[in-house]
Amino acid sequence: MTLMIYNSLTREKETFVPLTPGEVNMYVCGPTVYDYIHIGNARPVIFFDVVRRYLEFSGYKVRYVVNFTDVDDKMIRRANELGMTVPELAEKYIAGFNEDREGLGARPATINPRVTENIPEIVSFIEELVDKGYAYESGGDVYYRTSRFPEYGKLSHKNLDELQYGIRVEVDERKENPQDFVLWKGAKPGEIFWPSPWGDGRPGWHIECSAMARTYAGDTLDIHGGGHDLQFPHHECEIAQSEALTGKPLARYWMHNGFVNINNEKMSKSLGNGVNPRELLKRTSAQAIRYIMLTTHYRSPLNFSEEIIRQAENSVARLSTSRDNVKHRLGSVHSELPAGPDAELAARIEAMMSEFRAKMDDDFNTADAVTVWFQLVSETNAYLQRDIVDSASLNLLLKTMGELDDVLGLLLPEDGGSDLLDDEVDRLIAERSEARKTRNFARADQIRDLLAEKGILLEDTPQGIRWRRK
Repeated sequence: MTLMIYNSLTREKETFVPLTPGEVNMYVCGPTVYDYIHIGNARPVIFFDVVRRYLEFSGYKVRYVVNFTDVDDKMIRRANELGMTVPELAEKYIAGFNEDREGLGARPATINPRVTENIPEIVSFIEELVDKGYAYESGGDVYYRTSRFPEYGKLSHKNLDELQYGIRVEVDERKENPQDFVLWKGAKPGEIFWPSPWGDGRPGWHIECSAMARTYAGDTLDIHGGGHDLQFPHHECEIAQSEALTGKPLARYWMHNGFVNINNEKMSKSLGNGVNPRELLKRTSAQAIRYIMLTTHYRSPLNFSEEIIRQAENSVARLSTSRDNVKHRLGSVHSELPAGPDAELAARIEAMMSEFRAKMDDDFNTADAVTVWFQLVSETNAYLQRDIVDSASLNLLLKTMGELDDVLGLLLPEDGGSDLLDDEVDRLIAERSEARKTRNFARADQIRDLLAEKGILLEDTPQGIRWRRK
């Protein structure tokens, strides 16, 4: 099996071949930390977390770089509104991002470089572009000459005459060409600044990622990722800057995830329909959010609604219950471990894992990969219906579920947060069983209600009563 990735640059699926065998350098554009992230920002957090996990599952050593934009116009405006300094604002929302990332079950990046910690590298990058004639100073600002880079527009598949001005690309009479974009912005009175050959100022938006990608991942990335909205102007400008400087491709594979809609409407400030993950996590699980994200192909638009959230909660509960049922049955198996698991079951599991890999190798088709997991649930349920099961087979089922979860991160925690210890739950269940035997149904019902209040759900099985945390 060979991993195929849809390359936004060529608009084709291509065989993934990293620059260095066995290693992957991946750079994903991170947030501008002027506020908490919204659910649209959470999509690349979750999806590229899964990309990184699957690459590691496939045996690659992954260097995963996600930057923080901790100074720009939005940062300055928000800091002024809140009566904070820009660094104070950045610290607040970087901490918030990390809380949200962890809450969504995404693993930390290998490194999170910040703009403010890489000013010398950014200034040096701009100086080289000026020396090569790709950039020019005008009135204390420095601009990139898009006309000097004939391939400008190759990612968004537009030519210079068709290109529209994107966010943070300002029209300025000081520009030689309207499509030129700023690399260094001269500081206005009262603004945060750093010294440079062109006067005090700060970096433009696009140059920071070019400089930090080069510093932390090399001249050519294996994968460069981000939201679809970053294709133009941000990633287009990165290509122009980096490739003009190094003469090498900035990235071998470009990956962009689709937009997130709320109740089938585009999320926007004007509609007031933004959803904040930290608020969403107060009423649903990280696994349900991940499930919604992963059961739509990453390049397609994705829709959030209350109904979809409820459906996702039921689905991840089914996955987790399957695991819990295996663990419960394993606890009642007292026979010696056989030489190996049931041969037919093992063969079917191997076929399912091959199918899982095939789906993930097909441009990270997580939606179909999740479907394979539900096939495993059905196989598990059928096996548990047998009168006699063996511990080797049960352990193989648990191991396989663990491998799937290590990539997709969809299993609910086994401890739902009840303040009852396992021994206390077992004691109450035993007391309830005794109460039923003595026909003390009032006490039995009282214990069931107490357990339900504590988030403990009881289920009757052929092997006796089992419990799980809600």
